[in-house]
Amino acid sequence: PGPNSTEMTMHVGFERAGVPGLLTSGACFIAPAVLLTGGLAWAYVEFGSAPQAAGILAGIQPAVIAVILGAVWRLGRPLLGDWRHPVLAALVIGVALAGLGELGSLALGALLGTPWLARRGAPAAPPAAFALPGLHGGGPATAMALGAAAAVPAGLLALFLFFLKVGAVLYGSGYVLVAFLEGGLVEGRQWLTQPQLLDAIGVGQTTPGPVLSTATWVGYVIRGWPGAVVATLGIFLPSFLFVGFLNPLIPRLRSSRITSAFLDAVNASALALMVVVTLRLGATTLGSPFAWTVASLSALLIVKWRVNAAWIVVGAGVLGAAFATAS
Repeated sequence: PGPNSTEMTMHVGFERAGVPGLLTSGACFIAPAVLLTGGLAWAYVEFGSAPQAAGILAGIQPAVIAVILGAVWRLGRPLLGDWRHPVLAALVIGVALAGLGELGSLALGALLGTPWLARRGAPAAPPAAFALPGLHGGGPATAMALGAAAAVPAGLLALFLFFLKVGAVLYGSGYVLVAFLEGGLVEGRQWLTQPQLLDAIGVGQTTPGPVLSTATWVGYVIRGWPGAVVATLGIFLPSFLFVGFLNPLIPRLRSSRITSAFLDAVNASALALMVVVTLRLGATTLGSPFAWTVASLSALLIVKWRVNAAWIVVGAGVLGAAFATAS
């Protein structure tokens, strides 16, 4: 589990110089995105309520819905090669919409899908982890496990443990992180609002590096700089540990049909969670003709012409500012 690009960099560092190489490569790869995201989080808190900023954010939020939808489209097409993948994804969508939390839905998909997908005539090729140009990351948690009842105070330890749990089970695309945050921090602990969540993902699209640096933004918005630090440490710490322990086992894991089937099942389940969170966020965000227009244009640019998500977000922000000024 963890962000694909970050862990690949860590594996390279480990091969080159052991544990010191792992630590150095990982820290150097993560630091620029974290620092940039932290700076943007500070600006968001200081100036986000200004009229000009409100217009920018009103354009970004529906564009983020389109970005996630575009990721679903691009990641879902390879899964159509085996009819069992969409069937499994549909099952996970159903149980997630029925109220089963993100982690529970992911676990159910893995539990049912692994033995089903492992029934093949020959060992399957190792599945490609979800990854998109300009996007790095992976997978889902649960409102049940992370607190689905009333809002609780945002203590630093609780914030660290939340992101530690996310980092430890993060499979799939970086956009699946939205399902974690929506289930655990918006619906569960109520530390964020849905507009703030969409703003966080928008920030993640405009900065280089792993999209998991969104955790820095979320931590800052919730508890300032101390929150940014503990959230960042929590979400990236499991990656360092996983790479250190699992690097020697990679050749054996690569040739295992069971491991391959497990990852296929988890990826299909993660894609299902992306669909669910897109539906939930879209229901509250796409409430005006302007929002629908921005989302539709953004989706068209992403799906048909494969425009980079960062340019989509920036362009939508400019469009939102212009619309706010004109109206």
